[in-house]
Amino acid sequence: MSINIIRIGTERSIIENMLDQNREALIETVRGLSEADSRRRLVASLTTPISLIKHAAAAERIWFQRIWAGLDESECDGYSRRDEGTFAVADDELLADVIAEFERASQRSREIVSGFDLDDTMDNPREGKVSMRWTLLAMIQEFARHAGHADILREQIEKPVL
Repeated sequence: MSINIIRIGTERSIIENMLDQNREALIETVRGLSEADSRRRLVASLTTPISLIKHAAAAERIWFQRIWAGLDESECDGYSRRDEGTFAVADDELLADVIAEFERASQRSREIVSGFDLDDTMDNPREGKVSMRWTLLAMIQEFARHAGHADILREQIEKPVL
């Protein structure tokens, strides 16, 4: 997917576009990796290229399906707890499937977001009262951070230190 970058427009269109750019940047960091390389653990945490995508899909569900849409965990289209399980990738899951999962979760998020104004607020158990604007900006930050993590992992995979 190629994102048309919006530099001039409404605040909402720019914020949503920036979020989509960061979603795509995260996906691009893993695209083309082999299944084995996507699962390589190069750091002490559970962070691998594929697990970053899995985590991002869970973040979409947590913030937009659980918090903003008010869905119960059983109503979400995948893992939606705020714990280390967001990084768990089953042995039989393929990278392409995890990317597709993230893309589906992102699309559902877009649909949920469209029903709210930027100034609408929601009570969040950890952060307190948050606006939709804050949530979108927090997701931009989250995905930009993880795209940076994935960039470093990809560099380690493609150009190992000798």
